[in-house]
Amino acid sequence: MSNTLTKSLHVEEQDLACAMGSGSLAVLATPAVVALMENAAAALADEILADETLTTVGTMISIEHTSPTPIAADITATAVLTSREGRFFHFDVTASDEKGEIAKGTHTRVSVKADRFQEKADRKFDEV
Repeated sequence: MSNTLTKSLHVEEQDLACAMGSGSLAVLATPAVVALMENAAAALADEILADETLTTVGTMISIEHTSPTPIAADITATAVLTSREGRFFHFDVTASDEKGEIAKGTHTRVSVKADRFQEKADRKFDEV
């Protein structure tokens, strides 16, 4: 089992800052970069857990988005598991386009019992 996983995205209109509302330019939106990084980390954590009753949820992400990427470019996001402490998974995350690195940072996920976590969320606003 690897401690690294990479996901890819072809940048389309819905991935742009002007479409997501995170900016006014037709460049890859930071929230789209974050989502791809989280997707890679979540998939890697799921492989490691190998238990259908468990999943992970993101609890922290900190990135620097340092280079713009235009529509129609291909990007990859890579998550590298740097440590695991009990239920906590810590990752280094990076994203690149064809010209090089566009973002880097860290991400933490925690394992939870999927059904119990979903039930708790669904009941959050129930009247007492």
